[in-house]
Amino acid sequence: MLDINKIRADFPILKREVNGKPLVYFDNAATSQTPQVVIDAIVDYYSNYNSNIHRGVHTLSQEATDAYEVARKKVQAHFNAKHDYEMILTAGTTHAINIVATGFTQFVTKGDEIIVSALEHHSNIVPWQMLCERTGAELKVIPMNEEGSLQMDVYETLVSKKTKLVFMNHVSNALGTVNPIDFVIKKAHAVGAAVLIDGAQATPHMKPDVQALDVDFYVASAHKLCGPTGVGLLYGKEEWLNKLPPYQGGGDMIDQVTFEKTTYAGLPFKFEAGTPNICGGIAFGVALDYMNSIGFENIATYEKELLDYATNALKQIEGLRIYGEADEKTAVISFNVGTIHPYDIGTIVDKLGIAVRTGHHCAQPIMNFYNIPGTVRASFAFYNTKDEIDIFVEAVKRAVMMLS
Repeated sequence: MLDINKIRADFPILKREVNGKPLVYFDNAATSQTPQVVIDAIVDYYSNYNSNIHRGVHTLSQEATDAYEVARKKVQAHFNAKHDYEMILTAGTTHAINIVATGFTQFVTKGDEIIVSALEHHSNIVPWQMLCERTGAELKVIPMNEEGSLQMDVYETLVSKKTKLVFMNHVSNALGTVNPIDFVIKKAHAVGAAVLIDGAQATPHMKPDVQALDVDFYVASAHKLCGPTGVGLLYGKEEWLNKLPPYQGGGDMIDQVTFEKTTYAGLPFKFEAGTPNICGGIAFGVALDYMNSIGFENIATYEKELLDYATNALKQIEGLRIYGEADEKTAVISFNVGTIHPYDIGTIVDKLGIAVRTGHHCAQPIMNFYNIPGTVRASFAFYNTKDEIDIFVEAVKRAVMMLS
């Protein structure tokens, strides 16, 4: 059992008011809130040992380097990677995806195929379209159904010896659907294809084991895991990371530089050109420590209670339709009410202190499938409460009454 009052006390922003009302923060799928222990780690870095890493012999540089590499080991342990150098610290999920998509240019040619799913975020579509434009490869799409699940029988017909890479999100950011990535990975590997899984929406709710999954690449962002923005991870199997070319050239990713030839550093530095988000990486490690202290099984159990409670309450509102009702989903509810535009509902509930996301959620193909402009998306975290859900449901009722 979670002590919700104690947990909420860890997050200073939850004490503030918005438009004269206590903040109800239901936009966690976009960015989670930050506990004081992570804020303190950021302040401590800039107050006591702010310095560049990997390059200095002076004390501050060594302290910063040690803290940054300790954070990398924390990320490795959390995701159970075999080696710490398989964990590339990036600017976020999008950056991580683009490293792989750009690197695969030399492994993909005309006639090859790349498979993505219909449930993807734009960050998981556009880089692969760019790759296909560069190489002449063909993009294949696993279709979805009305409940917001992927049609795995169609996936089995799509995957073939022509398939070079399969890309899928672990959890849909727009609908909360948990995808069957174990099945996807096994089928792809059976034909020699690599697999990249976007874990940005999954990692706040569960603890993936990259070795058990046997996944080739796994990406995620710190800012959805109670960490800071501007930092994320790219896990890659050692053999794949060694094969991929560097994504950027610059300092810290080199071995030797002459005007005739440059040789590159080993892993992970080959993919970490320039000065990284040092403070962000250190804070990312602290955020993982915090979430692990709460326990991901506890988080999953409690968030499932919130999801069921909110689903049942919202379904009592006449004309409300929930999009994405897969059997397995995370604590996300996307909905509309009648013909009311989601933006209008979002604007009114904001006046009542409630933060939700409205629009297409960078997942326009999903909205096109349902023939809607967007949805209202309420996404819950382990620091939310049923009392907040009650406030939200009443606010939606009030908005509907005003807009009908």
